[in-house]
Parts: sequence; C-alpha cells; structure tokens
Amino acid sequence: MMADPSSRKVAVVTGGARGIGRGCADALARAGYDIALVDVLVPEMQRTAGEIRAVGRDCLTLEADVSLYQRAHEVVAEVHKTFGHIDVLLNNAGRSMPKGILEITEAEFDSTIAVDLKSCFNYIQAVAPVMLAQGGGRIVSMSSLNAHSGGVTAAVSRFAYAAAKAGILGMTRALAKELGPTILINAICPGLIETELAKNPVIVNRGAEIARDGIALHRVGRPADIAQLVVFLATSEPCFITGQDFVVDGFQYNM
Repeated sequence: MMADPSSRKVAVVTGGARGIGRGCADALARAGYDIALVDVLVPEMQRTAGEIRAVGRDCLTLEADVSLYQRAHEVVAEVHKTFGHIDVLLNNAGRSMPKGILEITEAEFDSTIAVDLKSCFNYIQAVAPVMLAQGGGRIVSMSSLNAHSGGVTAAVSRFAYAAAKAGILGMTRALAKELGPTILINAICPGLIETELAKNPVIVNRGAEIARDGIALHRVGRPADIAQLVVFLATSEPCFITGQDFVVDGFQYNM
C-alpha cells in the first residue's frame, strides 16, 4: 500500500540499476524519498528496487533506453501518475567511450552523445512542466571530471564522452537561468569511482598507483561519495545553489 501522495517525496533516478546510480538511489531512499528507477538493466534494477523497499520506501521500476525522447516523456508521465508529483530528477545514466578521433565511427559518436547528453535533455524537458506546475523541484545531472580535463590519458573515456559531459555543464548553467527560481539545477563531476562491479580497467590496473601518486586523499572514490552530495542538493533548505558543477574527485591530479 502506497502512502498518501501528498506526503511523499519522489526522486527519479536514471541509470539507477547499479554503480553510482544505485548508490544515489539507496541514499535518497534513506533520506525519505520514494524512488523511480529508470534503466535497461532489468535484473540489476530489480535488485536495487529490493534494497530500496527494504528501507521502507516505495520503488517503481521502468525499463527504458534514456536516449529515446518519447520514452522519456512516457516514463515521466507514469511516475507522475503513480506518485502524484516529482521532487528530484537525477540524470545519472551514461556510457563510456574509449575510442579516439581516428578510430571512432559516426554511429559510436552519435550513440555517446545520445546516451550521455541528449538523455538529460529528454528527461529535463519531460519533468520540467511537472516541477513548474507544483511550484518547485531539484535536478542533478551527472557530468564527469573529464568535462574539465578532457580525459585523454588515464581516463576510461576520451573525447566524445568528454564532449558530452561538458555539454551537460553548459546545459546546467543555461537551464538554471531558464527554470529558476522555481527549479534548482546542478551538475556533479565525479573523478575515478570504484563501483561494486569493479570493471573500470583504470581502477583494476592502476587504482593503487593513481590513489598513491595522483589523488590527494590517497583513495579512489565510492558511489557513497557522490550520493552524499546528491542528497545534499536534493534536500538542503534553504538552498541558494543553482547552475553549478561540483567536482568530487579527492583532488585528482598528475593524471
């Protein structure tokens, strides 16, 4: 039995099945939010949904390719119909792209932009009317340290990913002006983050070396490090922060 819709806080998390998205969804649930998870990884999404329900929050799971414009609008409509309102959108879904300019295909470039950047447009455009009508909302989009660094040395992803993630920063600044003062919108730029799958080859092959010689805090990040900031941006009252990007990397240097 779901709680009274007027009393619940609701967060939509794209790419919420695993990794940073999973950590952020769990943290938002513990902060009192019911969660709508959006992902293509159905078994992993159901696992995360079980964790959310275990802490006493409702969870809606929606299978969706975030690059698809119409599907984003369908997802937001279903969330709004189920819960009655949407307080937070976390644009977390993304994919890596390790190929350089001389080897990447046009289709691979287009796919990287579609998943990493266009998806933010898809979901922000879908959710903005809901938040404006209800008188408030928070949007957080996951960019990357690569948006600042270019990510061409030790990074998993190269120029196409960096371009998409830099686009998120421009979108965030522009939409903070367009959607303010009703909707607050910010971006987060994670550095090297170790997820539960530990498939990041940089972490597997060079994690200890980078932590020792290239990160001031002498460790790689964890999803909880990002989730802590997401919860702050979602819940802080009063909040005088919008149009900003926050680097969370333990001060990563010498990369």
